[in-house]
Amino acid sequence: MRQLRLAKDAMDRDWAEPELDLDVVAAHAGYSRYHFIRAFKEAYGETPGQYLTHRRIERAEEMLRSADLSVTEICHLVGFSSLGTFSARFKARTGLTPSDYRSEHVGRGAALIPGCYAMLWAGGFPSATLKKRAAARPAYGEEQEADPISTSSDRRAEP
Repeated sequence: MRQLRLAKDAMDRDWAEPELDLDVVAAHAGYSRYHFIRAFKEAYGETPGQYLTHRRIERAEEMLRSADLSVTEICHLVGFSSLGTFSARFKARTGLTPSDYRSEHVGRGAALIPGCYAMLWAGGFPSATLKKRAAARPAYGEEQEADPISTSSDRRAEP
C-alpha cells in the first residue's frame, strides 16, 4: 500500500505534466504497468488514468470559475494536449461543456483573476517555455557583460 501512496502522491504533485504517463507513475510504485493498474483500482476504486483525469478536471473547474483564461489555455495548463479530449472528458464528468460550465458558475459582474496572473501562478506552459529558453539568445547587454576581457582583447588583435 505504501508504494501505491507514493505513486498517488506523484500524480497529485505532477498532475499538470502532459508527460506524466502510466509507466512513470508505475515506476514510482515499483510495479509493472499492468499490475499497477489492478492494484491501484483495487485500492482506490478507479484506474490511475481515471484518477488523474478527475484531478485535472477538478483543477480546470477551479480555473474556469476564477481565472480569465480561454478554455484552450486552461486545457493545456491542466495537462491535456487535445482540446477535443479535454472538452469530452470535462462534459462526461460535469455534464457541461467547459464554456457552459463557466457561464453557469461565474456570476454576472464577478471579477475574474486576470489571465496573466493566473498563468504566472500556474507556471505557464512549461514545455513551451523550456524549449523557448533553451533556444533563446542572450538579452540585450548580456553578451557584452558576459566576458568583457575577451571582447576588448579581440578588438586589439584586429588590424
